[in-house]
Amino acid sequence: MASYHGLRQQQVPTRQAASLAGISRTTVYRKPAPPREPAAVTPPNKLSPAERAAVLAALNAPEFVDLAPMQVYAKLLDAGVYLGSLSTFYRVLEENKQVKERRRLAKHPPRAVPELVATAPGQVLTWDITKLAGPMRGKYYDCYMMVDIHSRFIVGAHVHASESAVLAVEMMKEIFGIHGIPQVVHADRGTSMTSKTVAALLSDLEVTRSHSRPRVSNDNPYSESLFKTMKYGPMFPERFASLGDARAFISEFVDWYNHHHQHSGIGFHTPANVHYRLAAGVAKQRSETLAAARAKHPNRFTKPTDPKILALPGPAWINQPKENTEKLAA
Repeated sequence: MASYHGLRQQQVPTRQAASLAGISRTTVYRKPAPPREPAAVTPPNKLSPAERAAVLAALNAPEFVDLAPMQVYAKLLDAGVYLGSLSTFYRVLEENKQVKERRRLAKHPPRAVPELVATAPGQVLTWDITKLAGPMRGKYYDCYMMVDIHSRFIVGAHVHASESAVLAVEMMKEIFGIHGIPQVVHADRGTSMTSKTVAALLSDLEVTRSHSRPRVSNDNPYSESLFKTMKYGPMFPERFASLGDARAFISEFVDWYNHHHQHSGIGFHTPANVHYRLAAGVAKQRSETLAAARAKHPNRFTKPTDPKILALPGPAWINQPKENTEKLAA
């Protein structure tokens, strides 16, 4: 490079100077590497190993182990003790891989997933409470509704001006007296559902209580689906003028749902037909009608069997285990 710079000082063009000096022009234009910085010098205020050990010992002391470093720093100052700066506290914790949540947090066991199956009516009932808007803003009525998960039959529906565990127990006693005592009663974790009053009744009757996991609405799908069918229907009013109007509407809805609504989840049978075991006769009649039509117009049918959507309902699950689902699919 010295010869190149000498030629350039004599006004020799860049290309010729690079050629005469035997170097590439790329090398000429490349910026020189920055000078190396001198080796890092140990700061004069750095704590000694003993002092850093004292900081770590203070942070892990029984009275400070659950506190944030900032709180430990302040409490030490209040006690007239200075071990180092707050940033030093964090550096010492980082060196010892202790920069994490320092408090002893409560550990709650995971909630068990409710896995319930009903192979016939009367085995598993599920219930919930939904709000019905009253005549004015902020006024609501409470609709208590219990459904059989196998037949989708609404076994009971009451509307009251408030939510109460005592009213829930009254509804259950009435339902059990008409439809019999079930094996399992499932609900979410509402106040009434988890009340001691309801628990005592079910315990006395030797009925298994089941509850959804917190904040998991899918654990109570039958009640949620039922409420959606009710509230998204064309006849559902925006508000109810009175408690009597709300009760009248729910009574009409229950009658329609149980005896006239052909439910897609149970082969388009009505819940009443499945609940009272009349669905097999209806299914046989449908099959005979289809067979006659198939014989008369065979070119209109691609399969010799009835549509699957008309099949009689099988076991009804809440959270069917994966292994059972895979067996059914196979």
